[in-house]
Amino acid sequence: MAGGIYLIQDDDRLLEMMEQPYDSEDQLQDLLVTYPNLIAGDQIDRATARKWLLISREVSVPSDEETAVQWSLDHLFIDQNAVPTLVDVRRTPNAALRQQVLGQSIDYAANAVVYWPIDSIIAFFEANCRDRGRDPEQIFEEFLGADANEDRFWQKVKTNLQAGKIRLVFVAEEISAEMRRVVEFLNEQMDPVEVFALEIKQYVSEDGLRTLVPRIIGQTAEAQQKKSSATRERRRWDESSFFAELKARRGAEEAQMAKEIYVWVKNQAPEMDIQWGTGDTYGGFAAHLHLKAKKPYQLFTVNIAGKMEISAHNYGSQRPFNREEKWLELRNKFSSIGLSLPTEPGEVRSPSLALFTLQDESDLNQVIEIFDWVVAEIKRA
Repeated sequence: MAGGIYLIQDDDRLLEMMEQPYDSEDQLQDLLVTYPNLIAGDQIDRATARKWLLISREVSVPSDEETAVQWSLDHLFIDQNAVPTLVDVRRTPNAALRQQVLGQSIDYAANAVVYWPIDSIIAFFEANCRDRGRDPEQIFEEFLGADANEDRFWQKVKTNLQAGKIRLVFVAEEISAEMRRVVEFLNEQMDPVEVFALEIKQYVSEDGLRTLVPRIIGQTAEAQQKKSSATRERRRWDESSFFAELKARRGAEEAQMAKEIYVWVKNQAPEMDIQWGTGDTYGGFAAHLHLKAKKPYQLFTVNIAGKMEISAHNYGSQRPFNREEKWLELRNKFSSIGLSLPTEPGEVRSPSLALFTLQDESDLNQVIEIFDWVVAEIKRA
């Protein structure tokens, strides 16, 4: 058995704790679910320690949009900055397994970025909460605070996925020198993806006291400087930059449609405001309704891809549309403009409406009239 560490007891007795392997891979996986802080967020980011929201264990990652072929990821966490963190656990990776783990995890990341809809991530999170007998809203508030905007957070998760801003973490009880070199190389070369190895050693005393010692590997000074510079340079959208970019990408007509929707929101101030997104490639604005004694209500987002998008879960989980008769009325209204809501309120889905379908002025006016009705219904609730 390998050498240990020593604890000084209250009676000045020196307690020796010897390194001990885990009984199984499952034991190490269970520890990460029970104690997410083992992912050493203070070592990943020494300025602002990463906190972890567990989305699920054994998460399915689709390989494309058409087939049912999927891989299973050990754990999916998201940090407080909405960065998806994909965790793969191997108790003792040998040389052959090291190549398999690295290749498989990069496959996870590549396919998650392309084929992983945000609706399915939210569904994983809510199912995991139910399995643990916890309320998803309560867990979310414990994670980010009571004033946090849940819809804005999930939208940021989506934006990070689309921009490839994710984190890969390989976990083992011992990380070899060869594995360390590979991880450090990947972390320096893959931008904006972060790649780390996490070594979690277990030490046990004769009377059964146990200590776990996590250590992050891969955070070289060069990689840290490169990633922090990239973060500082991420575009923060505003009115001028968004509409100029939208016009360049989608044409003057679609930019004008988005502008009219934007003006409608601004005209509802101070009850309604605009929240701008960030991202080098993806971004847009969200319309938020603010009423006294109520959480901010996100009505829709308009993104740089030329789409208006709504959150079915957001509408179906709050008054008045969490009531069956109001949900049916909302479905009929949205259906008339091409936004297809699910049958049941609260189901996770994000239907979208392409702006180019609103070229007729009457179509755009109908959209605005329906959101006028939505705002009036929320105020009456």
